[in-house]
Amino acid sequence: MKKNIKLLLLVSLTFMAACNNDDNNTPEEVPVVPGSAVFTKYIALGDSFAAGYSDNALFKKGQENSYPNILAQQFVAAGGGAFTQPFMNDNIGGLLLGGNVIAGTRLYFIGKTQTPTNVVGKPTTEVTAHLTGTFNNLGVPGAKSYHLLAPNYGSAAGIMAGTANPYFVRFASSPSTTVLADALAQDPTFFSLFIGGNDVLLYATSGGTGKDQTGNPNPATYGTSDITDPAVFANVYSNLVTALTAKGAKGVVANLPYITALPHFTTIPYNPLTAKTIGKDDAVVGLTNIKALNAQLYGPLKQVLTALNAGDRINLLSETGTSPLLIKDESLTNLAAQLTAAFTPTLGAQNAAFYGAVFGQARQAKATDLILLPTKQDIGLPPTAANSGIGIAPPAPLNAFGISYPLQDKHVLIPTEIAEIKKATDAYNATIEAVAKEKGLAFVDTRATLTQLASGGIRFGNFTMSSSFATGGAFSLDGVHPSARGYGLIANIFVDAINAKYGSTLRHVDLGVYPIQYPETIQ
Repeated sequence: MKKNIKLLLLVSLTFMAACNNDDNNTPEEVPVVPGSAVFTKYIALGDSFAAGYSDNALFKKGQENSYPNILAQQFVAAGGGAFTQPFMNDNIGGLLLGGNVIAGTRLYFIGKTQTPTNVVGKPTTEVTAHLTGTFNNLGVPGAKSYHLLAPNYGSAAGIMAGTANPYFVRFASSPSTTVLADALAQDPTFFSLFIGGNDVLLYATSGGTGKDQTGNPNPATYGTSDITDPAVFANVYSNLVTALTAKGAKGVVANLPYITALPHFTTIPYNPLTAKTIGKDDAVVGLTNIKALNAQLYGPLKQVLTALNAGDRINLLSETGTSPLLIKDESLTNLAAQLTAAFTPTLGAQNAAFYGAVFGQARQAKATDLILLPTKQDIGLPPTAANSGIGIAPPAPLNAFGISYPLQDKHVLIPTEIAEIKKATDAYNATIEAVAKEKGLAFVDTRATLTQLASGGIRFGNFTMSSSFATGGAFSLDGVHPSARGYGLIANIFVDAINAKYGSTLRHVDLGVYPIQYPETIQ
């Protein structure tokens, strides 16, 4: 018995010693140090991503969860100072100009209908109610690269003409200043620059309705939805970074993602048509409609196009499976005259001319096309005189977008447009990386991170973030801008780049504390 007691005592003492030894050997947390960076005065320049735009609007909570604000909070432990932002007045988003709404409220998700819906209410942020003071966050929604150097970009007089930005008008130090000038006036010791997305993104979100301005060196002649000439971008970007580093400031720059990493362009399939969708949830009605469409529209079109050596443009709708959307492809040879001539004997001259005008460049969508997220709400709706592309509202039964009437340019990106976007993006990214190396700046490969989100996701804890619309956690309900959690992820990869370049030991934020969706009402 005594031996057993001694044995138990020995085991207990050994266990206690082991526990004490483990406590003594617990590694101490690495202290946060700035390394060679100085975070005393941090300025963020960029577009809507820097501003914290989310759910198709700018609002206070979104600004609080912007990646620059998250970064600034992490900088505090390494000597960072105060970080001010030009906050909106409310959490519903939107803008007023002279009391009139010029930007709508944010989106929220109604689970039962599976549809993003605008928050009910009128915006309270008036553009002309100018904010005073200086601001560390100079992210301006809608800004392209060259806008950061544009005088009068903050002048209210230029809003309606498109030469000024209402978001910058709210907080510009003067009507004639530039975004860069307002940054330099604060003598930043550290900066972040994430710009260039809108130089190509606005072309993409318009469905390619703009123009590729490659070779045109004059941005004053560009339209809102045009692609910026890569040479213009290179010159602007170099000038921005040269000015920001002239007094020795260090910084971090980020490249641009491919649009194929954004759910705005990848959520709607090219072939969503079924008997149920065509019948508006009634498969029996849909099947009847499919048979009628094949007999009266798709069949005759297929026959004539085949005779014109273009039979691959149209196939019959499937009665049992899925079928592709009907779209207009402006890159195709226009067969309007040939279709008009072929259909005149059976339809008469007027109806045949209508067929020629509508279907001369029509085809069914392919997997290589990208259907834009807002297109979902137009599929099956009747075109109007304003959006039909022919100046009139087409008659029934040729009046269902994507089914019996082609979706228009604004609804879809075709391969030629996608190629233009990728070419410009690659050129911009080459410039960004080259300038980062030349100036010795930290470089963030957001393209790689967002591509990873789109191809399997990124795991943290028990959650995998992905680019899946509404459920993936990384993107907000507009399908372009990150969610609060997505902005947290961006902040973390910025931290990684800064630590690697400057020897700092900034810490990641816990992504789990950031929501993937905002509720209808934000307290």
